[in-house]
Amino acid sequence: MPSFSSMSMSSSGSSVISSPAHGSMISLYWTVTPVLLVHYYATHPLARFDWWRSKIVIGLTWVWSLRLSHNYFRREKWQWGAREDWRFTDMRRKYGKHWWWISFFAVYFSQQIFLIGICLPLYVVHFIDNPLNFWDFVAAGICLCGIVIAYFADTQLHNFVTKNSKLKELGKPMVPNLDRGLWQYSRHPNYFGEQLWWWGLVVFAWNLGQGWTFFGALINSICLAYVTVLVERRMLKQEYKAEAYRIYQKTTSACVPWFRSSAIAMKDKDT
Repeated sequence: MPSFSSMSMSSSGSSVISSPAHGSMISLYWTVTPVLLVHYYATHPLARFDWWRSKIVIGLTWVWSLRLSHNYFRREKWQWGAREDWRFTDMRRKYGKHWWWISFFAVYFSQQIFLIGICLPLYVVHFIDNPLNFWDFVAAGICLCGIVIAYFADTQLHNFVTKNSKLKELGKPMVPNLDRGLWQYSRHPNYFGEQLWWWGLVVFAWNLGQGWTFFGALINSICLAYVTVLVERRMLKQEYKAEAYRIYQKTTSACVPWFRSSAIAMKDKDT
């Protein structure tokens, strides 16, 4: 089956990516693999699909990949693999000398399987030839909304971090918390946008009678929920922002954008 071949294609890439001493390259791997997979499925000899649906999905995948790649390089100040994700740094400290082989399974191998699973809708789109219909446009709209929301959320976060870095250099007090723009309605709007993208792909597959592919997006959502807990614990460990972030947690939705609870905020300030 094509999916097994794509696994071997994905595995061959990991031998290159896993060569650095840290896990900095896995983020870039995420931005590239879905693009490789969608073109692999689209050009497979056994592929049969609706031409317009394929072009829409391929185009959206490219836009998603470019957005995520741009955000990665902007965050890393346009350097390639210069900084390791803090989660992997913590795991490196925890496992010490055993990290070299644990990282192969925990960071690289597991995420290859994960990527194949979450990209199954791309496979479905290129192996079922049903006519384009209304639900394809709904799916495309969900995907596009996810990309746009993630872009603006990450841009607002980047501007906030840049501003705080300048304040720190000048010896001025830093702003403890980002609670403007999309971040006024969600504590993690960038994560929400990313989830919309993957669930939008599931709608493409569901429309083709393959709703079972939702399990990849579901596992991704569960993992991201766990990551959110880790991120917020880390926020609360920073003294200058801990108090402000606790109020932020009580007044602002964790993921799905919603109106803030000003009543809770006023109560916290009074006490």
